[in-house]
Amino acid sequence: MSDQPLVVVLGASGFVGSALVAELAGRDVRLRLVARRPAVVPPGHTAEAEAEIEVRTADLTGAGQVAEAIAGADVVVNLLLYTGGGTWRAAEDEAPGERVNVGVVRDIVAAVRAERRDGPPPVVLFPGSTSQVGPRAEARIDGTEPDAPVTAYDRQKLAAERELKAATAEGLLRGVTLRLGTVFGGRVSPTATDRGVVTTMVRRALAGEPLTVWGDGTAERDLLYVEDVAGAFLAALDHADSLAGRHWLIGTGGGRSVRDIFTDVAETVAARTGAPAVPVVSVPAPPDATGMDFHSVVADPVAFRTVTGWQARVPFREALERTVSSLTRGDEVPL
Repeated sequence: MSDQPLVVVLGASGFVGSALVAELAGRDVRLRLVARRPAVVPPGHTAEAEAEIEVRTADLTGAGQVAEAIAGADVVVNLLLYTGGGTWRAAEDEAPGERVNVGVVRDIVAAVRAERRDGPPPVVLFPGSTSQVGPRAEARIDGTEPDAPVTAYDRQKLAAERELKAATAEGLLRGVTLRLGTVFGGRVSPTATDRGVVTTMVRRALAGEPLTVWGDGTAERDLLYVEDVAGAFLAALDHADSLAGRHWLIGTGGGRSVRDIFTDVAETVAARTGAPAVPVVSVPAPPDATGMDFHSVVADPVAFRTVTGWQARVPFREALERTVSSLTRGDEVPL
């Protein structure tokens, strides 16, 4: 049996999962990549010092699938996200969202309890959301605020996070939740497409369509490039003992208004294509808009940085240019 630690990535073919796998593939570990679609092994994976990679396809909502997927794991990174309707909003009032976003975490805890073995308890990394805190008068948050989620998605994320905290307190595992800001980027593998708001607006601008802002567009968002998010998960893995049992905010520490973000998108696409910048226009919010859509959220990552040394390194305009370049090269698969 190999002495290399076994790192299992659930949702390895997804947007964040693919970016993380590309980083983990250069480490001296065993990797088990689990997803509905086969995860793509990073190109050039030949050096002996790189990870030993196993690819599995599985529907992890099925009975016993999680236990089989994580058997023997030293580290589990759960990046599953219910997107039955194409975005996180599909979780609203839908039982499948609860099953994926919370049920799989419960299955992980149950599988670890059943498999109890000698040695340190496994590390479990989980992506939460900065919006779990709920609407607040102050835009800036540091992770010490009481949570008051207003959407089903955020309630599900919080419930899963609490499962991990309880299991950590019990000594079953070392759970770490990284509450992420707004993640975006171009395609990082043939299976991984970003369906977030920034990339959606890039696609619209490339199609020559106006970019629509709900209301006045003054709400601020903390934008994270996908490679920086992968770096945060690596940092969490490397400092799991110091981070276990808590949630940590992952952001740049700076906010940009939605209107300014969309304006930057329009200008960046115009510079790339040579066409005039598409207009940014205000429209009424749709019926599925929530209170969080009109509240600013800016994550102060100082606590996480103090423990791990991590910080976001790709400036927004550079990240946006990379994203536009990816889409104009045809790296995206059709939605």
